[in-house]
Amino acid sequence: MTEKNADFLNEEEKKFLLQLARQSIVHYLKNREMLDIEVDNPRLKEKQGAFVTLHVNGELRGCIGYPLPYKPLYQTIIEVAVAAATEDYRFTPLSEEELDDLSIEISVLTLPRKVERPEEVVVGKHGIIISKGLHKGLLLPQVPLEYGWDLETYLNHGCLKAGLPPDEWRRGVNLEVFEAQVFSEDDYRRK
Repeated sequence: MTEKNADFLNEEEKKFLLQLARQSIVHYLKNREMLDIEVDNPRLKEKQGAFVTLHVNGELRGCIGYPLPYKPLYQTIIEVAVAAATEDYRFTPLSEEELDDLSIEISVLTLPRKVERPEEVVVGKHGIIISKGLHKGLLLPQVPLEYGWDLETYLNHGCLKAGLPPDEWRRGVNLEVFEAQVFSEDDYRRK
């Protein structure tokens, strides 16, 4: 991540946020209330956008986040982890039985910036936000890599995510890009 407000998290901070996301989900599923903790680390108290993506047995199971720096990072992780587990409209809420097969991925985002031409989007580096009128869709930078998409396919899917025709980007949309520091529990299981 090279853009402003996107200082890299160190290994200890990444591990802490992954543990916090898991702890938040487990606590919510068992108690039906949000985890309430305080942290001392000033970096984790900085406001920053982030997404939590959940996979169960390698299959997408939820993904929700705040694209903008709305709350301190650690609070964002608590809230979006629980939301990804319980509020992603594409899936039924996560069950306690799925926790053993759950893998958590976190994407900590830079501030979005507007680009004038679709060619400015770098696949694999930039996440995209496409908007037009009341329609808005966001795709994280790792998504096109996971599916092997080229730039045109990436932009098409961004439009679809926004509820627009897939080629609407050719006719003019508001296009923003951002970068993300992406890390997952799987990264640490392999080490």
